[in-house]
Amino acid sequence: MSWTKESLQELVKAKVADRLFVSVSNREPYIHTFSNDGIRCSVPASGLTVALDPVMRACGGVWVAWGSGDADRAVADERSRIEVPPEAPQYSLRRVWLTKEEEDGYYLGFSNEALWPLCHVVYARPTFNQADWDIYKRVNQLFAEAVLDEIGDREAFIFIQDYHLALLSRLIKAKNPKVITAQFWHIPWPSAEIFRICPWQEEILDGLLGNDLLGFHVAYHCRNFLETVDRTLECKIDYEGSTVSRGGGTTLVHPFPISVDFERIGQDAAGGEVIREMQNIQRRWGLSDKFVGVGVDRLDYTKGISERLKALDKFFAKYPEYQGRVVFFQLGEPSRIHIKKYKELNAEVDDLVEEINWKYQSGNWKPIIYVREHLSPAPLLAFQRLADFCVVSSLHDGMNLVAKEFISSSVDGKGVLILSRFTGAARELTDALLINPYAIDEFAEAIKEAIEMPEEEGQRRMARLREIVQQNNIYCWAAGIISELAKFEFAKG
Repeated sequence: MSWTKESLQELVKAKVADRLFVSVSNREPYIHTFSNDGIRCSVPASGLTVALDPVMRACGGVWVAWGSGDADRAVADERSRIEVPPEAPQYSLRRVWLTKEEEDGYYLGFSNEALWPLCHVVYARPTFNQADWDIYKRVNQLFAEAVLDEIGDREAFIFIQDYHLALLSRLIKAKNPKVITAQFWHIPWPSAEIFRICPWQEEILDGLLGNDLLGFHVAYHCRNFLETVDRTLECKIDYEGSTVSRGGGTTLVHPFPISVDFERIGQDAAGGEVIREMQNIQRRWGLSDKFVGVGVDRLDYTKGISERLKALDKFFAKYPEYQGRVVFFQLGEPSRIHIKKYKELNAEVDDLVEEINWKYQSGNWKPIIYVREHLSPAPLLAFQRLADFCVVSSLHDGMNLVAKEFISSSVDGKGVLILSRFTGAARELTDALLINPYAIDEFAEAIKEAIEMPEEEGQRRMARLREIVQQNNIYCWAAGIISELAKFEFAKG
C-alpha cells in the first residue's frame, strides 16, 4: 500500500478519534516578516517543517512552535494563534514567544552549541554552559505551558519534534497524565561513550523517557540510545522488544525513516512555474551545453560542503577535459551565523569557492556558482530538475531529506544522486553512488562516474530510487507513528 494524504486522514479518523492532535517543534512551518510590500509569509529552510507540514494538513489539529519572524506577532490573534497554510488553512499554528536571552541560551546555546555537535560526530567539540542549560529548561517549560493551554482538559496525542525539546514530555505529563506523547529525534544519537560527556545526560534521558514512543531514523540510533540509557540510569531495558521501563512508565524506542511528500513535489516540479524558472536559469548562466551539478544545503559544518568543494577541485585538476563543460551550483542559506563554528564555515566556503573559480575559470565560465540565499520552492525545484547530478555529502546525518527531494523532483527520470554513506538515507537509497566524503579522491571519481554514466543506467537507478521514495513517503512515516500511538490509546483504555 502506498500511503496518501487521504489514506492518512482515514487512519487519523479511525485511530485518533476524539483526541486532539498536537505537534510541537522549535521551528515554525510559516514565518511572517515585514517587507517593503507589507507582511510576507515564507516557508523556512528546514527539512523538518517541510516534511511535517503535509502531515499536519492531513491530520488537522494544532502545531506549537517558536514565533521567530519579526511580523509573527502582528498577524497572530490574542491567543498567539494563526490559521495555516495561508492560502487554504487546514490547521492552527500556536506561537511561543522568546526573548533574545532565551533565543540565545536555548537555541543558539544549548541546542546548537551543546546537543548538535554532541550528537553529530564530525569532530566539532560541544560547549556545555550552565546558564544555557538553565535557559533550555525554562524554554521547555514555556512550550509545555503553551501545549497545556491548547489541550485544556481534553485528551490528546502530542507529537514532539527533535532535540530542542528533550524535557517536554515529562513537563506536560506532570500536569496532564492523560495525554499520549511521541517524540521524534531527527538527528543521530551517538554512542554511550560520546553522550556521557554531557553534564546533564541523566536529565535529558529522563525527559525523553517521559514519552510513550520515541522515534529515530534508523535502528542503529535506537540501539545507541538504549545502550546510553542502560549505562546511565537505573531502569529495565528489553533489547528484544526495544522498550525502557522506568518509574512506572514504559517507552517504546522504534525506527521510523522520515521522508517527503513524493507526489506533491513531483506535481510542483512538473508545473509551469518551475519550467519557466528552469528556462530562466539556463539562459542566465548559459547552461544549454553544460553538465550541471547541484548541492542544496543549509550552511552547516555537518553537511560536508568544504569536502564537496575540495572534491570538485580534485575532479577539475585530474580531468581537465571537463573544464568549461561542468557547472556546479552550491545553493546554501546561511545558518546560525552568531555561532563561531558557523562563522568559520562561512568564511571557509567563501575562500574555497573563490580559490577554485580563480584557478579554473575561463571566459564567462566558472566551475562553481555559489547562490547564498534562501530560495523559494519553484527555483529550488528548477535547479534540481536541471541537475545531471546532485551531491549530498553529509559527514553525519540522521536522514537527509534533500536526497529524497531531488529524487521526487526527477519527474523525467533524469539525474544521478551522489550520496554520503554517513546519512540515514544511504540505508534506503542504495542505487545512489555512495561515497565517503572524507575520501576526497574517491569523491572526485564519483563525480566523474555520475557525469559519464550511460543514460540507460542512470534512468534504471533513478526509477528504483523513485519507487522507494514513492512507497516510503511522508504519509507512510506518519502512519507508522500514529498507528503505534493508537496502541498506547488502546492499552490505556
